Amino acid sequence: MWHLDKVFNDLTIVAIPTRTNFRGINIREAALFRGPAGWGEFSPFTEYADVQSEPWLNAALEGAYLPWPKLERNSIGVNATLPKVEIDRVPEILNRFPGAKTVKIKIDDFENDSELVEAALDFNPDFKVRLDVNGGWDLQTALLNLYNFYLRFGKIFEYIEQPCLRIEDLRELKKEIPMKIAIDESIRQALSSDFSDAKEFADVAIIKWAPSGGIKSANKLIEKIGLPAVISSALDTGIGISHGLALAASQNDLNFDCGLATTSLLESDVVTPPIEITAGTVLVSRTAPDEKLVAKYLASADRRLWWQNRIERIWESGFGERWQSEQLD
Repeated sequence: MWHLDKVFNDLTIVAIPTRTNFRGINIREAALFRGPAGWGEFSPFTEYADVQSEPWLNAALEGAYLPWPKLERNSIGVNATLPKVEIDRVPEILNRFPGAKTVKIKIDDFENDSELVEAALDFNPDFKVRLDVNGGWDLQTALLNLYNFYLRFGKIFEYIEQPCLRIEDLRELKKEIPMKIAIDESIRQALSSDFSDAKEFADVAIIKWAPSGGIKSANKLIEKIGLPAVISSALDTGIGISHGLALAASQNDLNFDCGLATTSLLESDVVTPPIEITAGTVLVSRTAPDEKLVAKYLASADRRLWWQNRIERIWESGFGERWQSEQLD
């Protein structure tokens, strides 16, 4: 039989400050461990329940234990990510994504965030712009806000990410607006859906390596949904990002810049070689923790215990037995 300490070799918990408040996060915690294929990362957000976190653990184990699939390219175009920040910080943030041709902007509404879009376009008038609403609007609010954004900025929007959570609202919205709709939460919160009608309420699928359960599961999901995919991340360290890059590199068709440069939003990464953006692209390669950086950002003893207990709970809930049986097949 396998034993937990043998599966999660060199388990290390890091806690890295973010450069901005990102979805309420000021410290990004992640569990890193080593397997025969390399390093894996387990980093579901702390508020996620154990059941929600299972796909993330599956992805982490896949990353550590299985080789990557065939890669169709060795570099990936990436978008800049602009959180909700003070306007005078926009150049500082966007300068961390050198050469990016696309920007994703986190917004709440037109009244509060149109100036954020304006500032991004002042920084680069040629930006393709994505607005990320994280499901924050109902149908009428979405129509009002998107009408105002379109009236002010015109056809600069590549897509609007998850404007509404309800599928019925998205379906109606798609009939009314001149922008494409991308879905993220609609996928992550319903992984077992058949998505046979996805084209009726969305144009683009946002796929993330860890929440999807790993590269193999993500590629099955992309095929099932049947929409063009944008590979994105969940504020991972460079370990998780490397697997996201491999997922993007495994696609036969990749027509959008990917959201795989979010380590730029962290105070530092903890990997070598570092994830570097050159002319809006990132090279695809496996990474490993850097001892000095890990020592600098090592989580406190109580947080290390919290993550170890979290992994153990999920493992002993039946997940570990299922995973072990798959390894022996």
